[in-house]
Amino acid sequence: MARTIIAGRPYSYHPFLHLAYEHMAGLGLRHVEIVVPKPEELAATQAELARWGLTPSSMHGECDVQRADLARLVEFQMPTLAQFGCRILFVSVKADRTPRDVVYGRLREAGDVARQHGVTIVLETHPDLVTNADVALATMRGVNHPNVRINYDTANIYFYNEGVDGVAELRRMAEFVGAVHLKDTSGGYRAWHFPALGRGVVNFPEIFRVLDAAGFTGPYTLEIEGIEGENRTERLVCDRMAESVGYLRGLGRV
Repeated sequence: MARTIIAGRPYSYHPFLHLAYEHMAGLGLRHVEIVVPKPEELAATQAELARWGLTPSSMHGECDVQRADLARLVEFQMPTLAQFGCRILFVSVKADRTPRDVVYGRLREAGDVARQHGVTIVLETHPDLVTNADVALATMRGVNHPNVRINYDTANIYFYNEGVDGVAELRRMAEFVGAVHLKDTSGGYRAWHFPALGRGVVNFPEIFRVLDAAGFTGPYTLEIEGIEGENRTERLVCDRMAESVGYLRGLGRV
């Protein structure tokens, strides 16, 4: 079995973010996905991560494809990633009314910048550039850059599409996957129902099999976003993350 990088997303603990690092470290996680820190936050962020033995395997950054200066925006974030030894810039992108060929060109230029720093930009499974396999493949082929890839979100594929099979969608774009968000779902279209792993419709064993076959080893990032209308408590968010890590441990991934 491939050795996989499993990370946690601190926002899974919202609104109790102060619990995240200590609790994830206690569960045996050694990697996290964090927002790219502001310059004035660098020292404190590094100290806190070091305190709990955590390393960023990916960073959530800015990548506004509607901006003509996108490459410069990406360049500005590169020193921070280098300081943390992070090689994955996770972003959400939306073209809106910007012509696709313009967007593809800007992402290609951003990919050139990322390549110079040994970084890969991964585009989240969001409309309107990575909504599903059809859209994602059009984007990947249009950009045509090895340092611009997909962040496959195992739940968003259901949230943003009706009547899809998440594994079938993944098989079609597996060669372009550069990072993964592990998130379960009830499977409903636009249904904000994201429970602990193993409690929804996502076929995680098959997800891992597909990505193992593609040679992908991570990062896989746990993202547990909860259920609409529930009363979120410290106990709930911690138990849900612990259950999810336990589920992955049962699959031999932690």
